[in-house]
This record gives sequence, C-alpha cells and structure tokens, in this order.
Amino acid sequence: MELTAELKDRIKQWNEELKETDALGVVGFFLNHFGERVVLSTSLGVEDQVLTEMVVRQDRGTEIFTLDTGRLFPETYDLIARTNKHFGIRIKTYFPDYRKVEEMVARHGINLFYESVENRKMCCGIRKVAQLPRAFEGKEAWICGLRKDQSVNRFFNRLVEWDPNNGLIRINPLISWSEKQVWDYVKKHHIPYNMLHDSGFPSIGCEPCTRAVETGEDPRAGRWWWENEGPKECGLHKR
Repeated sequence: MELTAELKDRIKQWNEELKETDALGVVGFFLNHFGERVVLSTSLGVEDQVLTEMVVRQDRGTEIFTLDTGRLFPETYDLIARTNKHFGIRIKTYFPDYRKVEEMVARHGINLFYESVENRKMCCGIRKVAQLPRAFEGKEAWICGLRKDQSVNRFFNRLVEWDPNNGLIRINPLISWSEKQVWDYVKKHHIPYNMLHDSGFPSIGCEPCTRAVETGEDPRAGRWWWENEGPKECGLHKR
C-alpha cells in the first residue's frame, strides 16, 4: 500500500472528523470501514487490553495478533490464556524464525542486548519486528495502543496516521487518553490485565529487558534501563 495524495487527504479528513469521537466510536468506525483489512496488534499491555475489549464488543471476528519473542514473562503468557478465555477468542501468535535466532545467539550470546544498543536493536528486530510483514499481509490498517503521555517521542503521534515502515494506516484510538482513563476503563469493564502492573511495571516487554520503576520515574524507564537516556523503542513504532 502506498501513501498517495488522495490517501493523505483522507487521513487528514479522518483526523478532523473523528477528533470529538470517543475511542469506542473510533474503533467501530474503522472496523466498519476496513472490515477484514484491519487488524489489532496487542502486546498484552493494559492499553491493548482496553482495545481488545472494544474490538471484540463490536466485531469479535476481527483479527487480533501478538508477537511472541520467546523471552516474555510467565505472567504475559498467563494473560494470553486468560484473555482468550475471558473474551472467547483466540489471539493469533507470531513467532520469530528459529534459524535467525539460533544464528544470532551463536554469534553474539544469549543476552547480547546488554552489550550494546546495536545488539539490542538486532535482537528486537529478529525476535519481534521481522514478524510484522506476515502479520500485516493483506491488511490496510492496524489498531494499536499508543498514547501521547507514554513517552516524549510518542507525543506527536496522531489519532490516524500513515505508518511508512509497514505501508499501513495506523489508528491510535487511545492517543489522548491518560493513564487514569485506561485503568478506569479496565476496572469498569472487568478486563483482565498483567499482574506485573500491580508490582510497579507500567510498561512490560521481554523479561530480561524490563524492570519495575520507582515512584516518580518515567513509565518507560523500566525498558532497557541500562541504556543511556534517549528514545526507548523496539522498532515497532519508530518515527
């Protein structure tokens, strides 16, 4: 899919038309517009759990996928099972190419990500990002749980935007939500969530690359905490 002048105008129009629409309405609008050509990506974070509820409530046939890197927390695997049972769905799981993982580990070691930023990005790329083309095959849009206050480099994301890395329209229904709004929604609708959130983990990725944060720390401070200050992203949402 290419970003044509017509599509660029349409994205601009959607942002204007939907700016006063609530998140549930935004999700419903694009489920109806794209049908089978839209997909929800979930990392099982609390925002993605909210979106899963919104999607399933309106069209339980919509595809929902997650990326299993092979290094996730036990609590995350448990949440996948609980989420499937709670909503009566089956989240589609994509795994990395074992040959590339084996080659990377043989050459750089099992915990190569602690050695350098380049190694960490390589690991994220092989274990996670490389699976996106398969997950997005035949799709024109994806729904994800980005919020402006998650990190500085996400502040400029829009409700609807073009994703040049994957050649898709990216829809961020919760982009203007606060953390409190997310948790209020979870509690109101009794949505299952990762138990690690109750132990100081606002952002949860792979087990060796995530730690709890202290009171007052940035929510993303627990991700790749050994790296110098700067954008902390795996590559899924790079701008």
